[in-house]
Amino acid sequence: MRFKFAHNNLNVFDLQKSLQFYKQALGLIEERRHDSPDGTFTLVFLGDGETGHSLELTWLKGRKEHYNLGDNETHLAFRVDDFEGAKELHKKMGCICYENPKMGIYFIEDPDGYWIEIIPERKR
Repeated sequence: MRFKFAHNNLNVFDLQKSLQFYKQALGLIEERRHDSPDGTFTLVFLGDGETGHSLELTWLKGRKEHYNLGDNETHLAFRVDDFEGAKELHKKMGCICYENPKMGIYFIEDPDGYWIEIIPERKR
């Protein structure tokens, strides 16, 4: 029996704002979308164009308040081939929320407060 990653899900308060963020900050593109038959939610799957892994954004249309992320101890992580270029972009966007120079990583925060770890691509 083999299990393979399919996707991760994040619930978002403002779908358009999140789509814009993920495209600008990480280059993710919409792969597919599903609108519920009753019109109460939309699922949007984003991909990086290279791996088979997707990020599913769930937008509950009637939601009136932002999500409570608690201690926000979970996060996504992305490797990037141009770490310094990515860091400069994220500085300009104002979304860097934590840096760990000793580990050589930093985190950005999306519009809903989810943290995303940015890791330099490993040299082989």
